[in-house]
Amino acid sequence: MAKIPDKPQDVFIPLTEDYRKVFGNDLISLILYGSAAGGSYIKGKSDINLLIVVTGDAINKLENAFATVKYWQKRRLAVPLVMTKEFIESSLDCYPIEFLNMKNNHILIYGEDFLAQLNFKPEDLRLQIERELKGKLVLLRQGYLETEGSPSQLKELISRSLTAFTSIFNVLIYLKQGSAPKNRRDTIKEIGNLFAFDAEVLLRCADIKEGVNKFSNVEVAGIFKKYLLEVEKLCKIVDAL
Repeated sequence: MAKIPDKPQDVFIPLTEDYRKVFGNDLISLILYGSAAGGSYIKGKSDINLLIVVTGDAINKLENAFATVKYWQKRRLAVPLVMTKEFIESSLDCYPIEFLNMKNNHILIYGEDFLAQLNFKPEDLRLQIERELKGKLVLLRQGYLETEGSPSQLKELISRSLTAFTSIFNVLIYLKQGSAPKNRRDTIKEIGNLFAFDAEVLLRCADIKEGVNKFSNVEVAGIFKKYLLEVEKLCKIVDAL
């Protein structure tokens, strides 16, 4: 079985060597982003997410990376995002949340720290925050119906959705004060400090996701209902910004 790294930094050198062999001088940046870059990496559970920035010539020769991607997938590295600088710069208005979260939570492995240079318009961020929050609230309600109240399925729904909401919360904090925490729990606490929001409910959801607390079936159902209410409340707050 392929060895899963104890920490992401363990693979930086061989990873760089492999992708330099694939792309050569067309490799502009190799960047770690997401939980593995923010200190929330859990061996065997967390994916290691990579952004690879290449030239326009290399983006049309992705087949050269087939074997390398497959090799690193066996070591718990997600299939990388491969983009050009031009694509990223032209996408900041429609995907500001995704790229801002990358900027705020990344480690440069090799090359140019392109993410650090990105700038975002507040109006683009606010619009996508509202759209994403409301869209995920609708999906959360839909998921609730599908669970039929099953505690195990509710826990799974909480775990699955909390990551997405935390990413949105980070950008909302950034929009409000120009910086954002890296840690999930710090993000939840800060969103509670900045807005009329019950952070304690979300911290219980984090407990469920991380498996650090045992709740009864009745408690899980109650936590989920409060989770729904707090997300709905935050949607109204963002709509009024």
